[in-house]
Amino acid sequence: MSVRLAVQLHPQHAEYDDLRRAVAEIEDAGFDAVYNWDHFYPLYGEPEGKHFEAWTMLGAWAEQTERLEIGCLVTCNSYRNPDLLADMARTVDHMSGGRLVFGIGSGWFEKDYTEYGYEFGTAGGRLDHLAETLPRIEARWDVLNPAPTRKIPVLIGGGGEQKTLRLVARHADTWHYFYNGDKPDGYLHKLDVMRQRCEEIDRDPTTVTVSAGLDASLVDHADRLVEAGVSEFTFGLNGPDYDVDSLKPWLDWAGR
Repeated sequence: MSVRLAVQLHPQHAEYDDLRRAVAEIEDAGFDAVYNWDHFYPLYGEPEGKHFEAWTMLGAWAEQTERLEIGCLVTCNSYRNPDLLADMARTVDHMSGGRLVFGIGSGWFEKDYTEYGYEFGTAGGRLDHLAETLPRIEARWDVLNPAPTRKIPVLIGGGGEQKTLRLVARHADTWHYFYNGDKPDGYLHKLDVMRQRCEEIDRDPTTVTVSAGLDASLVDHADRLVEAGVSEFTFGLNGPDYDVDSLKPWLDWAGR
């Protein structure tokens, strides 16, 4: 199995120059993808600290990089009209020469909603809205001129067994979920449920790329996860340091 290595740069507590430098180091080091996240305020540390917007940043990354795939891990479905979001994604797809991964989820960080004037609602309601939105995004991609450079791969994050994993089965090319090294069976259970949801609609579960977000210290868990079907590993780095060198054990494990 071919394994991908990705880095999520947390766009907080840093200057943009720090992010630009980190992206260059990630590409030079041999990683396959770089992601940010779609929030408006830091998720940890100083709550009013420095922070940058995700999709504007992806346009810059599209121009800065030559090989890396790029995307949000993940876009919040609530913040943008879905047809506009589809057009934004198609544009970054072209800017990058076909390297965009379209990560999307239902949203959860209440401060983003309240400070920017979005209705927070309920977790179930946000997931229902995501279910309504995904077909609109796919339909818009079908009619845009020019069309996307490729079938833009859709990544859906989350482990909700009744709603989220059904959306994964129906719409996603990649499923992303966080792996807790102290409770490894929790991830494997969600993986089994995701495969069940695919089988319920007669989809081959092996057509879904399985992605794990995990702490970089857990390189000794890698072989077990690959055996279970994981083919992408993603590691988070926080600003302002973005210590790409700390991920070298994973590059060594992958033979890069």
